[in-house]
Amino acid sequence: MPPKKPVTPQTTAQQLGAIIKSARNIMRKDKGLNGDLDRLPMLTWIMFLKFLDDMEQLRETNAALAGTPFRPDIAPPYRWRDWGAEAGGITGAELIAFVNNDEAMRPNGTRGAGLFYYLRGLRSLDGADRRDVIATVFKGMQNRMADGYLLRDVITLVNGIHFTASAEMHTLSRLYETLLREMRDAAGDSGEFYTPRPAVRFMVQVMDPRLGETVLDPACGTGGFLVESFVHLQQQCRSVADLVTLQETSIRGGEAKSLPYLLAQMNLLLHGLNYPRIDPGNSLRVPLRDLTDQDRVDLILTNVPFGGEEDRGILSNFPKDRQTAETALLFLQLIMRRLKRPGPGNDRGGRAGVIVPNGTLFGDGVCARVKEDLLKHYHVHTIVRLPEGVFAPYTDIPSNLIFFDRSRPTQAIWYYQIPLPAGRRKYTKTKPMEDADLAACLAWWDDRTESANAWRVNVADVLKYDAEGRLLSVNLDIKNPNGLEALEHREPRELIADIARKEQRVLDLIAEIDTLLSAESA
Repeated sequence: MPPKKPVTPQTTAQQLGAIIKSARNIMRKDKGLNGDLDRLPMLTWIMFLKFLDDMEQLRETNAALAGTPFRPDIAPPYRWRDWGAEAGGITGAELIAFVNNDEAMRPNGTRGAGLFYYLRGLRSLDGADRRDVIATVFKGMQNRMADGYLLRDVITLVNGIHFTASAEMHTLSRLYETLLREMRDAAGDSGEFYTPRPAVRFMVQVMDPRLGETVLDPACGTGGFLVESFVHLQQQCRSVADLVTLQETSIRGGEAKSLPYLLAQMNLLLHGLNYPRIDPGNSLRVPLRDLTDQDRVDLILTNVPFGGEEDRGILSNFPKDRQTAETALLFLQLIMRRLKRPGPGNDRGGRAGVIVPNGTLFGDGVCARVKEDLLKHYHVHTIVRLPEGVFAPYTDIPSNLIFFDRSRPTQAIWYYQIPLPAGRRKYTKTKPMEDADLAACLAWWDDRTESANAWRVNVADVLKYDAEGRLLSVNLDIKNPNGLEALEHREPRELIADIARKEQRVLDLIAEIDTLLSAESA
């Protein structure tokens, strides 16, 4: 009988992947869940509570070793270890009642508040700790599983994840990014959940947040920009003081929708931010006139919501001639106001990288007035034009990356057109944008020259006024003058004249070289 082949032990990634896959397979059997848009949030809040308890036990141990007092965020019998850790623990209808009801029989055999009811009622002592985060997360959360036995099976599987092990944390954070991509695909019309990661990474790289700066995303969704900024800043930490700065003052966000808010919290926690400071309110709710220097930040990175509409109460927070139903323009005004003014040690003031829909570039009316403010009071130095399909499958609307700071008024704008890979007509869900597609623009960023993909436009060619000085238009939708599209629309005589000028320049250069060679040989 041949010897049995040795069993290769599973890697951490394989083990965690298997746990998550099994949990999702179990949830597919539950009649209360409809698709991944239900299943993934369920899995997230379950993992969130396991994560919190693992962190609590670690903090409790450290406090005991240091001889310092410890107060848990979640009290018995609502800790994971009280109701989730034992495979034979509370289950079936009893588990569903404990999770869902305002009052229920608790795992310790006493009657009291149900799990979600208790979590929603948590309050911090000073208004600034994780209890407030937990309460806000669960205010907008519901348990949609109907079968308590299936829920127990999922809980038992998640109990096998150890959030105190660095290898598991690192692997799970990457697996979680995969779940968020799937959330995007499942969301359909709610595709605001996800910004393509290559675009996020590119924007963080070129904006280069520095330790000591505050990074804000006022419409953070699942936290992609904030996570990438946190990782970027983490690499700059060299001391305990640096780590304190990173944890306490570096990352800020805003997200009004309960599901993305939960996903962002979990995403940041998994990547190592101990207390994510995400505002659960509408970032547009504060009148622009009430914003002070305390509200201004060093760097804003965001994909502004577009296509939505705000109620009249929100619109009244903006100047009368700048009020619009287009959410993207409201957020653009907010971003402009929330950038720090130039000051000692910071000549350019705050800076921003913002994803906007194509309509923002050519829009008139309120849109033109907002762009006039932007160009006259901010330095718009770069517009990166993205190809079609970057945000597939949920929109084919072309998008652009606008970069600006508060250093001075705009005099000229650099444009860079990201070309599609050879042989491609557009990006798709199955063939999305990759980091390599942005590599040439990244290399060009600090060494700018005009090329087939890069061109420079004077602001005087963008801002148009009539004889009385009234604004006519602000068209930032400048096509690539060096691209095939521009050539196709030029007059034949203009093309011939342009070719003749270039040919003459070549002849002039040849004559100069010939003169130099003749001088050397004389």
